[in-house]
Order: sequence, then C-alpha cells, then structure tokens
Amino acid sequence: MPEQHMFNDHDVISGHTEIISSTNIERVVTGRNVALERIRAMIHQLAGISALTSSIGGKTALDWAMKQDFRCGCWLTEKEETAMKVITCNLDRSIWRDLMLKSGMISLMDAAARDEWYRNLEQDDIPAISEDNILSTFTQLHHSKNEVFERGVINVFKSLSWDYKTNSPCKFGKKIIVNGLVNYTQWGFRLNWGKRRDQLADLERMLNLLDGKPVPENRNDLGVRLDQHIDAQRTSAVFEDDYFSIRYFQKGSAHITFKRPELIDRMNDIIARHYPGALPTKH
Repeated sequence: MPEQHMFNDHDVISGHTEIISSTNIERVVTGRNVALERIRAMIHQLAGISALTSSIGGKTALDWAMKQDFRCGCWLTEKEETAMKVITCNLDRSIWRDLMLKSGMISLMDAAARDEWYRNLEQDDIPAISEDNILSTFTQLHHSKNEVFERGVINVFKSLSWDYKTNSPCKFGKKIIVNGLVNYTQWGFRLNWGKRRDQLADLERMLNLLDGKPVPENRNDLGVRLDQHIDAQRTSAVFEDDYFSIRYFQKGSAHITFKRPELIDRMNDIIARHYPGALPTKH
C-alpha cells in the first residue's frame, strides 16, 4: 500500500509566515511612542494658538483651520484626555493591521477568521502596541499557524453545498457543485459577490499554499478574475485557470472541477485527520 501523503507544516507554511523580528518591533514601538508624544505636544500647542486667536477676535482652529463649508470635528482640537485615548487606539489599530499583513498570517486565514480578526480590531479595548504585546501575539500566532491553515481548509470544506449527489459530504471529490454563484439576466451572466465569492477565494488560497505558490492579493484573487471573465464574455459559461474549470449555468449554480487532484488528496488528508473514519483507507 503506497504511503499516504500527510500534511507537512514546512511544505505549506514556509515562506508565508514569520515572527516579526525584535529589531522591527523595537523600531515600531519607538516610532509609535515618539509620534504619540509629538501629537500630545501638538494638541497643547494648537490649544494655545486657538486661545490666542480667539482673544483677538479670530476665533479658534475649528474656524480658521478647517476647509470652508467643510467644518468638521478634529481630535487635535479636543481636550488631551479625550483626544489621546482615541488617537492612540486609531494608531495602534493601524499598526496591528500592518504587522498582521507583514507577518503573512492573514494569508493562512479563511474569510471567517479574517473577519473575526478585523472585528476584534474595531473594539475600543485592543491591546496597546508594545514589545511584550507584539512578541506574545505573533509568537502565539506563529506557533498556531498550522492549526490556522487546517481550520481554513475545514471551514471551506464545511461551507460547500451538499445538495447534489456529486458533492461528497466526507471529502473533496473531482468536482463540486455550488448554488448561487452567478446571476443570469437578459444582459447575460453576472457574478454574485458575497459568501460564495469568499469561498472561492478561500479555496484558491488553500490550493496555492499547498502548491507552494504565493497567495493572490485580494484585487487579483479567483473571485476578481472570474468576475472580469464574466464581465468581458457575457455569453461564455466556462472559466479556466491552473487549478479550476468552472462551468456556470443560468439557474445560478456552477460546476467546479479540480485540475490538480494531488492537491485535493492533500486537502482530504487534512479532513481525514479532523474527521477520523470519514474517508476510506487509501490502497
């Protein structure tokens, strides 16, 4: 019996994630702290200037520093204790997003995991940017990268429709059928943007990682390319690339045929480990 190809952490993860170096962490934290102190000083300076201009009849910065007819609030003109809390949170939120992108961890996440990460960043009590917080966060993420990747595979697997007999509920087969991928009108086909589009992008991401290829950016992932294909060829009903052949129908469903069966076998190896006994033993 041939040896079953088991998922190998190094095969998939290498080159896609890294722990942020201590040098970069120190530079980020130092820059963040210096910037906040300068912003704090700027708030005090601006308050002093506003007091001066107001005393001579020139009103405050809210009047003379804002574009005409576009007067709006600015945190720099608020009291320090209010402004610095919001400004610090906004700055830290942006830095966390940038660190996540540079670490490569975001590429291993499925759409649901990415949404959860970004939702957590929108909270008011996000961890402050500090050396300890950055190191602990990304060390933990780095150690769990294998789990993050496999969870993405499982979530893609669970999201597929089992409404058709060609869709096996216990493995990825040669072909899957999904509902609601496209819409058809008198003007031709259109791609439905939403959950199905995210599932396509997730599926492509997993295959790229298993194949040792760079993960496409959001602006060039499978959903974007399929949408461009449909938009350019409204009467065409077939899309092809290196991993998929997608035939879509007027009722909105699509047949997605996998062109790299060896990669599908590796995805099924992952599913078998999470659902023991679901797949037959390979011979």
